[in-house]
Amino acid sequence: MERILAIALNPAIDVSCDAEHVRPTLKTRTQNQKHYAGGGGANVARVIAELGGRVELVYLSGGITGPLYDGLLAQYDIGRHRIGMAGSNRIALMVHELDTNFEYRFVPEGPSVDPKEIEPVHDFIENYDGDYIVASGSLPLGAPVDTYSRMADAAKRKGIRFVLDSSGDALRHTMDHGGVFLLKPSMSELEKLVGQRLDERHACAAASELVKKGAAENIAVSMGKSGAILVNADGVVRMRSVHVREASAVGAGDSFVGAMVWWLEQGNSMHEAFRFGIAAGSAAVMTPGTVLCRRDDVFALYENGVTTAHG
Repeated sequence: MERILAIALNPAIDVSCDAEHVRPTLKTRTQNQKHYAGGGGANVARVIAELGGRVELVYLSGGITGPLYDGLLAQYDIGRHRIGMAGSNRIALMVHELDTNFEYRFVPEGPSVDPKEIEPVHDFIENYDGDYIVASGSLPLGAPVDTYSRMADAAKRKGIRFVLDSSGDALRHTMDHGGVFLLKPSMSELEKLVGQRLDERHACAAASELVKKGAAENIAVSMGKSGAILVNADGVVRMRSVHVREASAVGAGDSFVGAMVWWLEQGNSMHEAFRFGIAAGSAAVMTPGTVLCRRDDVFALYENGVTTAHG
């Protein structure tokens, strides 16, 4: 049995729909509306469940939208641990404009939480016995900036590998603190972390410096259609994305992280997990809205499509 715990502190009800045209002032009529239990950690858990793995999820939920979120999450084969909060789960909207094939994504910041509402999550981690803890997504308003670094400390004490996919001050603070097994920033997130624009060569150098400083053991930088870079003490590996028919880029990063961690848990090497993660990210692009990746697509792309560009 896999022993993976995902953390979702700012989960969202993801609503996706289609519209012929998106126009200002006038009503935009939508169709094909679907609802999903989203947010970084929840998406990671959904990906692992889709791939056939077992995963537990600790998440915050509350207010008038909390019951809807809980119901959406219940349809997945995920071990759910709900932590109540006073605020309501945020609702994110993605509109696919049929006329142009553009996507419009509206992502609210979410409710403000009392730091005391997050303490049960820390308590759960202190009592958790597993192999991986994956913290994915932004911190909610009001959450202490050291929230993820506290989790990394607890994981390290317990011999658990801590995986982080976040941004902003929470990411910066955790990197300054160290103790992360795997970090998965996008290129733009890495640029904000180091405070400068980066091309591929300089991104490799910046990630290598973070590894040398002990911020993270492994850093996988996703670069969209250009592929991804894996940096660790063994050096740098670059891999291309698989060329697929694009439906939506929503959830590609979460698919990358979830698949990579699950493949590591299956006993595969970091290099192969990186390749599997790229396959999952590419597979997610093939699906509409926030459907995320599909198992058959991931394995097909992994076995036939992902190659090393150069190392």
